[in-house]
Amino acid sequence: MPSFFSNKKLIVLLVSIIVLVALIGYSLSDRERLTWAERFLHDSVGWVQSIVMRPAHLVAGFFEEVSELRHLYEENQTLKARLEEYAQISVERNVLKEENESLREILDLEESLSDYRMRNAVVTFRSPDRWNEAIGINIGSQHGVEDDMAVVSSNGYLIGKIQRVSEFSSRVQLLTDTDRTNRVSARIDGDDKAGPVGFIEGYDDETGLLVMRKLEMDAEIEPGQLVSTSGLGTVYPRGIIIGEVERVEPDEYGLTQNAYIRPYADLLSLDYVIVIERLSTAMDPELIEEGGL
Repeated sequence: MPSFFSNKKLIVLLVSIIVLVALIGYSLSDRERLTWAERFLHDSVGWVQSIVMRPAHLVAGFFEEVSELRHLYEENQTLKARLEEYAQISVERNVLKEENESLREILDLEESLSDYRMRNAVVTFRSPDRWNEAIGINIGSQHGVEDDMAVVSSNGYLIGKIQRVSEFSSRVQLLTDTDRTNRVSARIDGDDKAGPVGFIEGYDDETGLLVMRKLEMDAEIEPGQLVSTSGLGTVYPRGIIIGEVERVEPDEYGLTQNAYIRPYADLLSLDYVIVIERLSTAMDPELIEEGGL
């Protein structure tokens, strides 16, 4: 039987185990400095880990950024949808607010103009080619509307008269229509007495002012004075406010004065109007012969 020490492989194995245990015990001991072998091993492992971890971190960061971008996109879409919903609600609120204000003005006007027969109407048509000439409304002869009835805005300012009537709709000729037959007998209100009377029969496109003609040369007219219907024609009742005097100048012949009137009604933006049927039959025969309105 061979001797124990004659087995070289077994001896080498045992020595290796002893050395390994000693190294493990030495490495686990509480030491301030590492051996060169330990430092080499630590550095090698750290270098390998950095090489492996960098791509891993890059890949993980890429997928994390993709996920974050997707989340931001979904959040952005949600915010856009809410903004669109808010814009729609805002528009609807403004429309309802305007309608409410117009209806309130109509109710107030009905109380102050109870001497007239009034019919409320909605503007349904306005031609871009004839913007300053006429509008269409949603009431006609079936509602009692007739030619030459006066029409005012929702807040009671004069805008024109009925020009043509069909069964369920009508055409309104505006004060800004430059047709020579479009005339309004108007009065400039004085402080303590009735002011001069003339005819509104023109419109200045550049300034947006109505032209009031045939005012006496000696009539004292100042900017800011109120202008209203005189009631002397066959169409417009007396006292409907038209606007105020902007400026006064002699006519081209120097015989009368022309007053330029700033209309109170917003003739460029009309949604609701009121048709007024004049109940009074008082009129000036001379004005009728001249074709006064």
